[in-house]
Amino acid sequence: MGGRWAAAVAVVALLVAAAGPAVGKKEKEKMCDKGWECRGPSVYCCNATIMDLFQVYQFENLFPNRNAPVAHAVGLWDYQAFITAAALFEPLGFGTTGGKQMQMKEIAAFFGHVGSKTSCGYGVATGGPLAWGLCYNREMSPSQDYCAENSDYPCSPGVLYYGRGALPVYWNYNYGVIGEGIKADLLNHPEYLEQNATLAFQAAIWRWMTPMKKKQPSAHDVFVGNWKPTKNDTLSKRVPGFGATMNVLYGDLVCGQGYIDSMNNIISHYQFYLDLMGVGRQYSGDNLDCAEQLAFNPSGKDATSSS
Repeated sequence: MGGRWAAAVAVVALLVAAAGPAVGKKEKEKMCDKGWECRGPSVYCCNATIMDLFQVYQFENLFPNRNAPVAHAVGLWDYQAFITAAALFEPLGFGTTGGKQMQMKEIAAFFGHVGSKTSCGYGVATGGPLAWGLCYNREMSPSQDYCAENSDYPCSPGVLYYGRGALPVYWNYNYGVIGEGIKADLLNHPEYLEQNATLAFQAAIWRWMTPMKKKQPSAHDVFVGNWKPTKNDTLSKRVPGFGATMNVLYGDLVCGQGYIDSMNNIISHYQFYLDLMGVGRQYSGDNLDCAEQLAFNPSGKDATSSS
């Protein structure tokens, strides 16, 4: 065995020598480190950081009423909390994938979900119904305790697992999984997500960047173009784009139901934010909705579902 291996190595060496040093040699990918905001080495840190592209005034434009007297989380949400949380994921490609336009679009897409899920806007609200994102930090009138039997993530005595955070988390097992992902004891202390904006954004970005199951894409993947649909995906009408982010995050609670209000509201927030950020809704991308998509995980209770 050893002789054959040595012979094979010798043949490869001869082939490389014959080809010359420049032929077939793959150029090493450039890696960068930009300090605390994009801690490398990472290829994504060679791109502009989120702070380079998305600044305080833009955050204020997106969420102008979050500290209004009628809001329910006054003083909690701010730009610095978002940037501090995002910095942990920028080396992995969050807001740092592709060129400037794709980077801005991903920020708008992520906030499109956040704004829709935390909004207290309504038809005649000041500034319109899309100007009230980050109004909430928790479910205001929980209908249940969201405690389910689970051997890996058992409910903590007396703890309620209702929706909390920037992308609201429900159920004990989701608090357990996400808590492990961001290294915070959310199973015993789910209240962290309504008290600490940095942790809340961190949990939301972790959910955006993380597939629900192996061999499935994350919301990030389907949005930035990292995901290539399988034959089964194509038959299920799952295609890359903003629509598929809703499929990853909410499954059949939102997708495959036709053009329902909950889906349209998320799309409206995304496009509204694209306009406010100077990108423009004309660059929303293809496949905006998931009206006809079959769910990646049918009828499951995922990390952002409410039932």
